[in-house]
Order: sequence, then structure tokens, then C-alpha cells
Amino acid sequence: MKAMTLQTYGTAQDLELTDQPDPKVAPGEVLVRVKAAGVNPVDWKVAEGLLDPVMESRFPMIPGWDVAGVVERVGFDAEEFAVGDEVFGYIRKDTAQLGAYAEKVSAHVRMLARKPASLDWEQAAGLPLAGLTAYQALERVAAGPGDTLLVHAAAGGVGSLAAQIAVARGVRVIGTAGEGNHDFLRGLGAEPVTYGEGLADRVRAVAPDGVDAVLDCVGGDAVDVSLELLGDPGRLASIVAAEVTEHGGHYVWVRPDSGGLAALAALADEGRLTVSVAKVLPLAEAAESWRISREGHTRGKLVLRVD
Repeated sequence: MKAMTLQTYGTAQDLELTDQPDPKVAPGEVLVRVKAAGVNPVDWKVAEGLLDPVMESRFPMIPGWDVAGVVERVGFDAEEFAVGDEVFGYIRKDTAQLGAYAEKVSAHVRMLARKPASLDWEQAAGLPLAGLTAYQALERVAAGPGDTLLVHAAAGGVGSLAAQIAVARGVRVIGTAGEGNHDFLRGLGAEPVTYGEGLADRVRAVAPDGVDAVLDCVGGDAVDVSLELLGDPGRLASIVAAEVTEHGGHYVWVRPDSGGLAALAALADEGRLTVSVAKVLPLAEAAESWRISREGHTRGKLVLRVD
């Protein structure tokens, strides 16, 4: 099979399109023929060795944790799926080696769910990591009907999905973003406020009774603002600032979860969740997708078309 690989830790320029053996399919796993692979900042962070202190890597390494494709083979004790099923998933394994930037990938059934019929392959591939991060963060802060939720960087990949999930649950969402993204947030059902100095006062102006929960996708000053606005620091979750735990908040590192994926798929098929895709590139141009990702100004997901 064809796959984008790294021979050692490196950057985008070190990615190579190479021939690799098909992955083995362990008990509880299926083999997926990849239609599209989502690109996330963590992909190039793993490649540069930034997660080496906490995660084993083996080479040649195939990056990528977001996938959408078709089940091609079913391993022992993997009765949840059959050959021909269309699936999507967050396929982070214990070791970084055999990822989604390939024509085929093996994945445990706990990492997969049936692809939402309402999303195309590229949208489905852009949903798992960001969608599960948003879903699990909202679970941590117990955002429910009648709550007011503040989302920092609500126009980003995780933030935009969190806003939609929360709105679907009957939550009032206030989202920070630059003025150029305010109409985008309104389209998601969120109320936009401009980030930057004076943010706390702007949030109080639209929510005089305060906010009940916060999802931080920025870190830095956003943490201080969140703690200032919240009555209960236990209802603060951050996906970037581990120090929130020192104040009683939650630092969220997303876990593979087939149930969460199925819930996201249901929201999509009910018309309450969509995935904005900023750019689709062929697998061979994965290096370009990393360069775009590093710039940090993309609204929507970057996706590699594989098959």
C-alpha cells in the first residue's frame, strides 16, 4: 500500500510517499480502506517528537489519527462491523506508528463508528478527533439545558463543533472570535464576542447573570478570564492548558470512544452538526497540509483525500 511516512522524527519536508506492507489485523480490529484522513496539529507535533516523553513512536511512522473509509477485512472477535461497512474513527493507538495517512489502516472497533450518511468522506474524516474532544469536554463540565457556556476560540475546529453540540443540548453558547468570524458563529447558533483585552466585560454585557461553564481552546489569558467569570472552577475545561487542574478545572486529552462517535454521527444525520472543511489535498501533498496547519489561521478542517 501507499503511505506517507517518516523515517525518524522530523518536519513536513521529511514526509515521503512510500510503499508499505498492509497492516496486520489483530483480534478486535478491522482493516479499513481509507477514503480520507483528517489533518490535526497533533499529527506534526508527534512527528517532531513533541510527545516523545509520554508516547512511544516506531519508525517508519505513518502519521494521522482521523480516518473515514470502508471496512475491507474483519479480524477475530470484531463482530460490530462487516466487510463493506462505511466507518469513521479516531484511531489513536498506544504507539505512534501505523496511522491514517495511508491507503489502509487497522483499527480496534472501540475507535470506530458507522459513518454519518449526511457527511461526505472528507467531512467525516474531519470530525473524529475534534468532535470527540468537544463532546468529552462538554461532558466534563456538565453543560446541559438552560446553561450558559463560554467557548474560547469558538470558530476553530474543536470550538465550532462544541458550539453546535451544546446548542443541540439546549445550551446558550457565547463564543469568542475575531470579528471576521462572527457571522460564522451566528450560523452555528452561538453569540459572538470579540476576544482580547476587556473580554470579561464584553461577556458580562451579553450575560449579566454570568456563565455556568467554559471550554477553553486557547490557553493563556483565557484561563484567567474564565476563572474570573465562573462561580465554580470545576466547570472549566481546557484542551490546551493543563494548569487549569490546579484550580479545580479539567484538562481534556481526547480518548477514542465508539459511543461518542456514534452520538456525533447521530447529531450530523439529524442536521444539528456539520463539519466545515477548509481544504482538501491529495495524500501525496500531506506536507503542504502541515504547512497550512502550522500557520494556525484555517477556519475548518484540513483533509487528505486518499482513495
